Amino acid sequence: MKKTIILCIAVLVSVSMFAQTAILSQIKDTADCRKWVESQLENMTLKQKIGQLFIHTVEPSLMQRNKANIRKAIEEYGLGGLLFSKGKTEDQVRLTNLAQQWSEVPLLITFDGEWGLAMRLKDTPDFPKNRILGCIENDSLIYLYGREVARQLREIGVQVNFAPVADVDNNSANPVINVRSFGSGPKEVARKVIAYARGLEDGGVLAVCKHFPGHGDTETDSHQALPVLNFDRARLDSVELYPFRKAVEAGIGGMMVGHLQVPEIEDKPASVSPGVITSVLRNELRFSGLVFTDALEMKGIRHAENVCAQALIAGNDMVLAPRNLKREMAGVLSAVKKGLLSEEAITEKCRKVLTYKYALGLKERPLINEKGIARRISTPETDSLLAALDKAAVTVLKDSVETLPLELSLSGNVLLSVSPTLAEAYPFYHELKEALSVSWVHAKADSLASIRERLRTAQQVIVALHQKDCKAYLPLVREFAEDKPLVVVCFQPQDALEEMAEGLQKASAIVLAHTDKDYIQRYVADVMTGKAKVTGKASVGIAGLCPAGTGIVIDPEHPHLYTPEDFGMDSRTLARIDTIAEEGIGAQAYPGCHVLILKEGCPIYNKCFGRYTYDAASPEVKENSLYDLASLSKVTGTLLAVMKLYDEGKFGLTDPISRYLPWLEDTDKKDITIQDLLFHESGLPAYWPFYEEALRMESCKGGLFRKRKDKHHQLQVDEHLYACTGFSYDAEWVSALPSAKYNLPLSDSLYLNAGFRNKIRGQLAEVPLKGHSYRYSCLNFMLLQEMVEELARMPMDVYLDSVFYKPMGLMHTAYNPLRHFPKAQIVPTVEEDFLRKGRVQGFVHDEIAAFMGGVSGNAGLFSTAHDVGIIFQMLLDKGVCGDRRYLSRATCDLFINVQSNISRRGLGFDRPDADNTSKSPCAREAPRSVFGHTGFTGTCAWADPDNGLVFVFLSNRIYPRAFDHKNLMKLDIRSRMQQAMYQSIKR
Repeated sequence: MKKTIILCIAVLVSVSMFAQTAILSQIKDTADCRKWVESQLENMTLKQKIGQLFIHTVEPSLMQRNKANIRKAIEEYGLGGLLFSKGKTEDQVRLTNLAQQWSEVPLLITFDGEWGLAMRLKDTPDFPKNRILGCIENDSLIYLYGREVARQLREIGVQVNFAPVADVDNNSANPVINVRSFGSGPKEVARKVIAYARGLEDGGVLAVCKHFPGHGDTETDSHQALPVLNFDRARLDSVELYPFRKAVEAGIGGMMVGHLQVPEIEDKPASVSPGVITSVLRNELRFSGLVFTDALEMKGIRHAENVCAQALIAGNDMVLAPRNLKREMAGVLSAVKKGLLSEEAITEKCRKVLTYKYALGLKERPLINEKGIARRISTPETDSLLAALDKAAVTVLKDSVETLPLELSLSGNVLLSVSPTLAEAYPFYHELKEALSVSWVHAKADSLASIRERLRTAQQVIVALHQKDCKAYLPLVREFAEDKPLVVVCFQPQDALEEMAEGLQKASAIVLAHTDKDYIQRYVADVMTGKAKVTGKASVGIAGLCPAGTGIVIDPEHPHLYTPEDFGMDSRTLARIDTIAEEGIGAQAYPGCHVLILKEGCPIYNKCFGRYTYDAASPEVKENSLYDLASLSKVTGTLLAVMKLYDEGKFGLTDPISRYLPWLEDTDKKDITIQDLLFHESGLPAYWPFYEEALRMESCKGGLFRKRKDKHHQLQVDEHLYACTGFSYDAEWVSALPSAKYNLPLSDSLYLNAGFRNKIRGQLAEVPLKGHSYRYSCLNFMLLQEMVEELARMPMDVYLDSVFYKPMGLMHTAYNPLRHFPKAQIVPTVEEDFLRKGRVQGFVHDEIAAFMGGVSGNAGLFSTAHDVGIIFQMLLDKGVCGDRRYLSRATCDLFINVQSNISRRGLGFDRPDADNTSKSPCAREAPRSVFGHTGFTGTCAWADPDNGLVFVFLSNRIYPRAFDHKNLMKLDIRSRMQQAMYQSIKR
């Protein structure tokens, strides 16, 4: 029994950097999971365990014979899952309900939905193919697309989606991948794969990346034969494997191995290759999720003998679509009897499959509501998302003489519509003529002479392609592009442009719209007339026309690239920030930093300096490097939640906090108001060592701290303070091993009992007050967090993520960042922390937040300068970000403008000290209206409503240790940078 529990824990929790998948981290009750998994296993025969590793392909037909075949397969072989082929939604849902009733163990229902349900089911929302989605710059839209696909899949009872395709589309002769890939750039493909997969998995559907190790650069279709990847390992690592590696690092839970031969690794087909699956995928990439074969009925593999046994021996967890269930299951049983595959290995694979079934909600037998399924799948929100995706993919491939937006005062415009009839092209014409004077000509291949005559006197020609075959009009396009502005708009997939590339060389502007849906025609017309923004970038190149990554931003609000001079600021003065930043690195004020300045929402200064640490080999700071925000979390996290709940009328500023936290009712804190907490006028002490309750204080010989170094106090934590290095933790609260009880990581090797938060709450109630004058205290925001969670009825990090971060597209903002990002992307804070007994990287530095499980009102948030800038710009814009309002103008005005009568503090925000500029956290030039906050780790963000400025500075100034790294403050780095910003404004 002990061995069983240990094995199950190994499936659920891993202490390696990337091992635990996001799906498994969503399991809330690991003890219940283990109990369910083991209860299933103990009643299974070896044959039934093997059956759990098989996914059988079936037809979604309600014919009696088909239903009988499905039932027989389930009952005779104890299948682990089903994959339905193409059919009707209603039929698949009915069969899914029946199949789940017939199966003793709930089935994994899988789906091949690379671009959603429409790939396999009729009359379902038809999302764009991946090549089109790859043109979208905003990855948060791809995430939302993943969430929506997941929602639809859950509606029809599906738990696993064999998507996204992580292959790189770098071979135009590839007959099978092409439009299924997100693009030809490995990094761009990886970004889209991760965003889509995270959306699927946050929506409760296992994402399965395919076709490992990469099917992009082949000219053979693995459905028909076995493709060969004849590349060396360096090439494989940099191209084919790159998106898969990044997906593993991001915690994606599923991987599908393709039928490909990779001689550099092993001569066997990848789907049955131990070298590819076990050595590379599992050992090198450290993937611990579920590994599936591609369909074993494909011609690239189906002639292999005992292919399912080979696949399981190679390291796959589940085999997909074998041609003959009876023969293949017998082959696996035979392999076990011959000792080629151990029964223990089968049991462990089965345990893993069952664990994922539990994580995906299959503990209880699912039942789908069959009524109104079409209405539930396709909703108004679905239509809105479809439109947003289509619009975001529109790409301006060329605008050589800044033709776009069109000059509206020009009168001689002619629109030439290449379309079967004028009806298909009418929405574009109608929208154009609302903004400019334009004549309309319908292109006919037998009327080229008359068309030429009509266009001869035009001052500007717009050619709209609404059909794929347009080669007949190439001579016309080439001729008129020679002597007048000519804009080509392609309302077809880019193949249409590829066939015309030679004739488009002289076109002034080229717009790729991908589709001629009515709303896209109207949108493109708005882009061309300066009423809408376009940001797309080509996901793959077009030979003879443009390389991948081409895309010109057309923004009516900001028509040019942003320079300081565009906003009345001097770039030479701003360049002094470079010198100050380098000075700070040289003085060891910080190893690296990121400085971002927004003017009226546009980035006019955005630079990264230095490295993660002072080691010359450590990573350079990049724009997506995540920093521990420390107390900057108060205003980028907790305060946002407080403002939103105030907005909704959930509390008043003069309400006592005890009204919402009854456990304070009988304490000296019962009369503290919410305004007191926000102003830091509650009387709570500046700090309290809550963590001491988790220590065995008797193990600290001579106390936890001493003023002088001795044999028990070796670690210096301040100028005249040394910490005990030999203390031990109370076993009730902290363990060196993760488990259901100790499930909150404090570090790579320490795990906290989640019940410790109640211990902290008890201490909070008992902490003595010290009057009601101004005293900055982290404890104030701890109480605000408690109130937020009481009113929102969910954890604060979940609330912030759903209400602010995800809708705002903040892809790099999170509490407990190691659940979402690889450690290598997170900047370390200290090299040796006395409580964690080692480096702190990816875990919050603040002791209070650490012992609150990583989420606290005072600290815990990790983010990038970009995301912090967006939050402050939203506040500066009075609660609006993009086209959505997050906070009311009245609430923003109140919290931004109100200031305490006895200190510089605002309602949660810090402010400049205009009366004592030597103690002000801002530059002397900062006006009184400025609001923001600083963080202990070396962070700050300030917004200036008077000048429309946002200033963000992120660093890890306390690395490698805080007590002797105070030059950030001594050299006044942040204020001097801010001063340069203000002095650059031309008066």
